[in-house]
Amino acid sequence: MNGDAGTAQSHEFQAEVAELLNLMVHSVYSETDIFLRELISNGSDACDKVRYEAIAKPELLAGNDKLAICIAPDAAAKTLTISDSGIGMDRQELIDNLGTVARSGTKAFLKGVKDAKEGLGLIGQFGVGFYAAFMVADRIEVTSRRAGSPDAWVWSSSGGAGFDVAPASQEQAARVPRGTEIVLHLKEEAARYLQPFELERIVRTYSDHILFPIELVDEKGEARQVNAASALWQRSKSDVKPEDYTQAYRSIAMAFDEPALTLHYKVEGRQSYAVLLFVPTTPPFDLADPGRKGRVKLYVRRVYITDDADLLPAYLRFVRGVVDSEDLPLNLSREMLQNNPQVAQIRSGLASRVIGEFESLAARDSDSYAKIWSAFGPVVKEGLYEDHERRGQLLALARFATTAGEGTRSLKDYVASLKPNQTEVYYLVGEGADRLKSNPKLEAARARGVEVLLLTDPIDAFWTTLPQEFDGKPFKSLSQGDVDFGLVPLLDKAEADTGLKTTAEDEAAIVKAVKEALGEKVSEVRASPRLTESASCLVANAQGRDRELERLLTRQNRGSGANPILELNMSHALVRALGTAQNAGRPEEVADLASLLLDQAHILDGEMPADPASFARRVNALVLRGLRADD
Repeated sequence: MNGDAGTAQSHEFQAEVAELLNLMVHSVYSETDIFLRELISNGSDACDKVRYEAIAKPELLAGNDKLAICIAPDAAAKTLTISDSGIGMDRQELIDNLGTVARSGTKAFLKGVKDAKEGLGLIGQFGVGFYAAFMVADRIEVTSRRAGSPDAWVWSSSGGAGFDVAPASQEQAARVPRGTEIVLHLKEEAARYLQPFELERIVRTYSDHILFPIELVDEKGEARQVNAASALWQRSKSDVKPEDYTQAYRSIAMAFDEPALTLHYKVEGRQSYAVLLFVPTTPPFDLADPGRKGRVKLYVRRVYITDDADLLPAYLRFVRGVVDSEDLPLNLSREMLQNNPQVAQIRSGLASRVIGEFESLAARDSDSYAKIWSAFGPVVKEGLYEDHERRGQLLALARFATTAGEGTRSLKDYVASLKPNQTEVYYLVGEGADRLKSNPKLEAARARGVEVLLLTDPIDAFWTTLPQEFDGKPFKSLSQGDVDFGLVPLLDKAEADTGLKTTAEDEAAIVKAVKEALGEKVSEVRASPRLTESASCLVANAQGRDRELERLLTRQNRGSGANPILELNMSHALVRALGTAQNAGRPEEVADLASLLLDQAHILDGEMPADPASFARRVNALVLRGLRADD
């Protein structure tokens, strides 16, 4: 950094900004129109902020209470100027806001662009704020004056490694009494953005419902308003066209896709407020980020207050939109937002309405609802853990992969297909439906045609720790505690007579021998009610954590250290061979077979054996022993 506060100073961009700018500068993205949407949205936010701050400090608007956004093309100079009379920025805010990344999702966006096959096609779906302007400009100058400040500053950059900040000249300062002026020196291929009709088209497409006037200056220097500047959510639903909702969604949510679901209604009575909410089609890149919050904007009598009011629970953080209250005070502080009973009622009402709309959509258009669940189901399931009040509704809305076939099923469908004498909803938690379908713990259920839910999202390991039931049927994990399929008939009765039988005395001897051989590696050894084909499997104690949850927490160094239970299929040849070795007094062979059974069980659960080299040695020895027997 060079110079002092009175001269131009050079700064380097933050690494993420430099990478983003490189992407913008060299972009060949076809939907470059969004740069104007992004800059207009920033101007609208600035006008919102100054109007809100002026509630406590009316002098901020003294002498200039007009809040508007102006677009002025200059064909001769090949520049496009976007200005606003909003809150403005001081020197440090210019450096912070235009030189560093404030959005937590930008890194995820950059990674997504690198990984995606369509690359830059993701730009329009994500929105990249101010930096999108570098898709059309090879140099940008930003002049800004903070409301109430005597000084104006100029930020400038050509999209390279850095930017300069300097005091505004007298001429520049005179043009910006308050707010921000952005001058884009357009690239040759962006010349169409100098045409007024093209600019008006973009405004009407993306920003028609911005609440502040958007004025377009023609070649004569005359300005005219080109947006409706009306609160769409305050209008009657009958007066709003589908394309109006799409435009409003894209403007409010800074999105490029179509809304999958739109909620537009008014609440009147003890308190009055208008609601316009959208469920996106495309999940945002940072949807799984636990620190990500919803972006439902709170207005009070058309005055923007905040988009950080947490008006929806975290498990609905993908919903976008606006709530406009007629009753809340304009000077809401963050503490008041957290403790105000009216805000609490709005929160409760919004969550119930969104869930109610999901229920309605699922009933009338299952295919459309399935797409929403596919995109956002893993997040909605967080509510099964967090929202006790609505857990029953959320369970009914949930869709699960199961052993019944491809696609997903509701719990209503599951319960309707229960086998005779089946009294529980069986599930298995793990990584990937295909891997779970081959898990040996499903063998006894498969032999009886019992459907099992295959839970593959990380949150599944947590919400299933709470007591759950649906339609009076409790949930039961196939990898934890005891399982009894005894009353459910086999699909093929002949299977009941297959396999070799062992006496109770033989089983007890085998269990004892294996436990002695393995010691503290397992908490218990027992005959398995789950297995019909495999030799062994690992399960958790009924009072402990499910196997998958224990694995997840162990990766975070939060595991309990509890050892699993080893279950043995007493009809399996390998288990019987262990019994034979025990009876013949071959302790080394018993120890090898016991360790082999444990290692196999770990592998079938997707884990590595504790000692891979020893496992390989035991397998080789067993294979060689079999080859010698054949000779």
